[in-house]
Amino acid sequence: MFGRLKRRAEYLQVAAANKKWVAPGLILQVCRHSRTSGNVNATHRGGDDVLRPIVSDADSACTSSQQMLSPRLAVPMRVGFTASRKVGNAVRRNRARRRLKAAAELVVPIHGAPGHDIVLIARQSTLDRAFTDLVADLTRGLRKLGAYQIEAGPQAEQTAGNSPT
Repeated sequence: MFGRLKRRAEYLQVAAANKKWVAPGLILQVCRHSRTSGNVNATHRGGDDVLRPIVSDADSACTSSQQMLSPRLAVPMRVGFTASRKVGNAVRRNRARRRLKAAAELVVPIHGAPGHDIVLIARQSTLDRAFTDLVADLTRGLRKLGAYQIEAGPQAEQTAGNSPT
């Protein structure tokens, strides 16, 4: 799970960072924010900030309940979605946003680096592009913009254990 960007000022702040990557299926904008876990109030303004525990090699021996109580928390990552009128009418824009949300739910919790705000902008080809290609576009964009981390979180541990070697 990840937090959401909800206000225009937050979207403008990400756009002002000028870190953008354009793919056939989407446009990705990334901004590293300076918030720390100490100055984030998860219940303030709708609770859109999600704090994730940092798991290091030293902490991996801990049980999951100990990790949940760990005072060391990652800076929250937030994602915003948008589609302009260029994409089409309201039905097409909403469908494009839903496709971007589904792709982000697969990639961002596992590979998104904490401390970043991400904006996904739909393009006209977002609706026609294969979903696996959208996921690949998002993954490639996160790598190019430095907001990618290799398999972090409990879901990644499950997939790493199931991979054939």
